[in-house]
Amino acid sequence: MPSIAESSPALVLNADFRPLSYFPLSLWSWQEAVKAVFLSRVNVVSEYDRKVRSPSIEMRLPSVIALKEYVPMSRRPAFTRFNVFLRDRFSCQYCSGDFPTEVLTFDHVIPRARGGRTIWENVVTACEPCNLRKGHRHPREAAMRPRRPPYQPTNHELQDNGRAFPPNYLHESWRDFCYWDAELDPA
Repeated sequence: MPSIAESSPALVLNADFRPLSYFPLSLWSWQEAVKAVFLSRVNVVSEYDRKVRSPSIEMRLPSVIALKEYVPMSRRPAFTRFNVFLRDRFSCQYCSGDFPTEVLTFDHVIPRARGGRTIWENVVTACEPCNLRKGHRHPREAAMRPRRPPYQPTNHELQDNGRAFPPNYLHESWRDFCYWDAELDPA
């Protein structure tokens, strides 16, 4: 069973107080967070009630830290299977079903066997049954067109999509930073 300290990750914010990543949520282990505090690379924004001790110091574990220097996002998102799923919001582009990642595949709209390339503009998220049904055929031959044509997303779009899929666990001290720019419901 993990100790309390082992289950106390820190939410990592960029210098503008936005998470470095929403999906997966940017988290550091308590050890990484404490090291960054001692190296003066981060500011502690919020702390857990839990403490760690050494012979010379006692400190509360950071729950939210902010980098002192802003880390710019890369201009283009990496072309990965996960980012394709994230762009398409974990939804099959043929049947519109929402599926867990274990059931999703990616489909080459123009099949590789027919000269299609593995690039943003030719790959969509598909569930296994739809991918098998389409096979190595063109969309018009299979009578299966993606509901949205494939395209290269921006990092901003992927971050926004990631915010729609919160992790299973959000510590209360993280909530304001994960959704700080979300529109509030009028009371």
